[in-house]
Amino acid sequence: MSVLDSIIEGVREDLAARRVSLSQILEKVESAPPVIEVNFPLDRTSVIAEVKRKSPSKGDLAQIPEPAKLATSYQEAGAAAISVLTEARRFGGSLADFDMVRSETTLPMLRKDFMVDEYQFYEARAHGADLVLLIVAALSKSQLKDYYDLAKELGMNALIEVHTNLELEDAMSIDPQIVGVNSRNLKSLEVDPKVFQELIPQIPKEISRVAESGIASRADVELAEQAGANVILVGEALVKSGDPARSLAHLIGK
Repeated sequence: MSVLDSIIEGVREDLAARRVSLSQILEKVESAPPVIEVNFPLDRTSVIAEVKRKSPSKGDLAQIPEPAKLATSYQEAGAAAISVLTEARRFGGSLADFDMVRSETTLPMLRKDFMVDEYQFYEARAHGADLVLLIVAALSKSQLKDYYDLAKELGMNALIEVHTNLELEDAMSIDPQIVGVNSRNLKSLEVDPKVFQELIPQIPKEISRVAESGIASRADVELAEQAGANVILVGEALVKSGDPARSLAHLIGK
């Protein structure tokens, strides 16, 4: 079993334990805060700054006793959106973290999780998500389209994540607005920055192009920009830095 398969197995088990009826979750969707439009300018680099406690490859990263305070510092430092991990077993995230951040930030929020069940999309919107993650490697081609359509139906947008040429082909088949290239292979956890150079130039310029994983320095950002990225998603480098706001500003050249 690959790392990705193992994570998804845990996600399904945890989802089964907290699932409520569709009528209950739809009631929460109705009372959720309005969707905040996600808009990444194509002519400059934007940052999706992440609240990230741990990872499968590095273990514990940071305690983060006040996720809302961290997100506020990201917003003040110039982040364009906030990502919050909600997967518990490997990333130490939770919907409680998401709720705390949602109550404080006015930025669009990405629910960062392994979305493998329709229920999770209703759940994401019920908690105020504006953006969800769709990992092409975790979904069939029909699931990718159906889940993308569902996210849009609920008013959210989706970050479509790819790691290979074949995954990029599948991503482009659903006419996405935001495509992320993850330099980390989720099946082995190995990082290869060359994936940015290989895949990002193939994404049409009218689509937001997100560089994910392996972003730890200004030089890393510049390499992603040279490949054509106009958005970077970064978490580990920020939460481990001791001064996340200053680190974020440095990454974007401020």
